[in-house]
Amino acid sequence: MTDPRQDIDACWNRIGIAGDQSCKILESAVHCRNCDVYASAAVRNLARPVSPDYRRDWAEHFRAPAETDARHDSSCVAFRIGREWLSLPTTMFQQIAPKAVPHRLPHRNARGLRGVVNAGGKLYPCIALADLLGIDEAGGEARAGRHTFARMLLVRWEEQTYALPVTELYGIIRYAASALTPPAATINKGIERYLAGVLRHEDMQVGCLGQSLLGYQLARTLR
Repeated sequence: MTDPRQDIDACWNRIGIAGDQSCKILESAVHCRNCDVYASAAVRNLARPVSPDYRRDWAEHFRAPAETDARHDSSCVAFRIGREWLSLPTTMFQQIAPKAVPHRLPHRNARGLRGVVNAGGKLYPCIALADLLGIDEAGGEARAGRHTFARMLLVRWEEQTYALPVTELYGIIRYAASALTPPAATINKGIERYLAGVLRHEDMQVGCLGQSLLGYQLARTLR
């Protein structure tokens, strides 16, 4: 079979945009890609025969088994409280809001309950994960190259929305569930009881809080 590329006159390299630009059509076409000669050459180039080696290489590529371990089948929103990087499943999130000052509730002193906050014209119970998990909010530093802004995470569990103040918001991380590892023996015990596992992402060790483990504790603060 004759290779269609053998009949192509690459005039664009001689008298066109890549050559001495003496082509009479170039003045009106501005660029060779707007010329019918160039377009016709492109079509003939795409119609060239496919070599056996090319077919074999792509057949082997598509025949190879999928790397299931690398499939990102889970996602979470990562944030920092003090020195600790933590995350919650994205399915729990309703909104990210600016930090607000909570108003205390009389005769309510459950651990972690700091009162209620206004977010978008609605009041939500404000639960401090720092208190629940035993984290020192004063520690930690912002990651290099990032501006740090305190935020409130509005998360939902069993028909109730909670506002969780955090020191810094990182954002969404997509990962393979199989990538989670058990927490180290030296981890804060207050955090460990709520962890589904630990995820390594960039230079961070992110503690992935279990949805049901933490959700049950959030609900207890309002009883």
